[in-house]
Amino acid sequence: MEKKKKVVVAFSGGLDTSYTVMYLAKEKGYEVYAACANTGGFSPEQLATNEANAYKLGATKYVTLDVTREYYEKSLKFMIYGNVLRNGTYPISVSSERIFQAIAIARYANEIGADAIAHGSTGAGNDQIRFDMTFLVMAPGVEIITLTRDNNLSRQEEIDYLNKNGFAADFTKLKYSYNVGLWGTSICGGEILDSAQGLPESAYLKHCTKEGTEQLRLTFEQGELKAVNDVKYDDPIAAIQKVEEIGAAYGVGRDMHVGDTIIGIKGRVGFEAAAPMLIIGAHRFLEKYTLSKWQQYWKDQVANWYGMFLHESQYLEPVMRDIEAMLINSQRNVNGTAILELRPLGFSTVGVESADDLVKNKLGEYGETQKGWTADDAKGFIKVSATALRAYYANHKDEQI
Repeated sequence: MEKKKKVVVAFSGGLDTSYTVMYLAKEKGYEVYAACANTGGFSPEQLATNEANAYKLGATKYVTLDVTREYYEKSLKFMIYGNVLRNGTYPISVSSERIFQAIAIARYANEIGADAIAHGSTGAGNDQIRFDMTFLVMAPGVEIITLTRDNNLSRQEEIDYLNKNGFAADFTKLKYSYNVGLWGTSICGGEILDSAQGLPESAYLKHCTKEGTEQLRLTFEQGELKAVNDVKYDDPIAAIQKVEEIGAAYGVGRDMHVGDTIIGIKGRVGFEAAAPMLIIGAHRFLEKYTLSKWQQYWKDQVANWYGMFLHESQYLEPVMRDIEAMLINSQRNVNGTAILELRPLGFSTVGVESADDLVKNKLGEYGETQKGWTADDAKGFIKVSATALRAYYANHKDEQI
């Protein structure tokens, strides 16, 4: 008897991947391994449901691949170091997750000797590129199967197939679709499809439950979050979750991102991401006190490219490791506590406490007194600094403003 081919399905428990598991097992006769790559967005209850459903759908085996720690160490940490926000707005939540989910799936496929890998991406989004590119690099020669994309399947066609074959899960069309992760929740559908509209309060999963203001103290050691409100955390993931809990109660981190997709069209997504916005806001604020002007400038340049490459499925590009090396080195003096003030739907920066605070120095206090130079030194500096302009306008009097 011919041996069945093995296929690993990147299984989220959603409609597309549920259809894929059943169809490949029932119609194509594959030995299906359903693998859920968790980057911190699945609850234990969701994972248990995924496992039960995978077997109901016909999977030979189900596994959860927990890569939350790897996701932090190899991605989130550097996005904090670089204060990475795509187009100055979006904390690259889904984009970065997908890369590490794809890496985990490819490793598992290699480990079990799979003949194919399947995922549920459509042909209209970025995720198809993130998955396919990662599989092509990390699992060369392994077939890539994408039923939803290749057959241009509608949600209703997939629902009808599952119901017909005895899987009666509720996949009815919702107004919004959500991707919940450690680094924020993305929101698609509904008013987002109309460029002139914003999201109503009902679209958000987390709501503002606090009034007034309170201070939030975030402490960093070499750029890495180590304490929240002076409570130390050995686990950075737990620290992120704590910041999310505090910030979400004020509805902090809501916004709308409009950007260019990898495939060339523009896309729009809503999101709520209290932890990323507060942590990056505090980290950037602390850097203003502890880094030199040119450290900040050049770090911003490479960090922008880092975020762009990460979003556009270029995480495996070798230059990313070079940028990471610079980002690590840039954080050696980013130590101290940034103080933020939270309020409903927003926050502001208050101040910092740091032994590496460059505002505190023996040379002078801005706008107050100079201690490292004399009045004559200042006048000489200004005169020399004006030399190039004085020379130019002396020869071009007609251009003087």
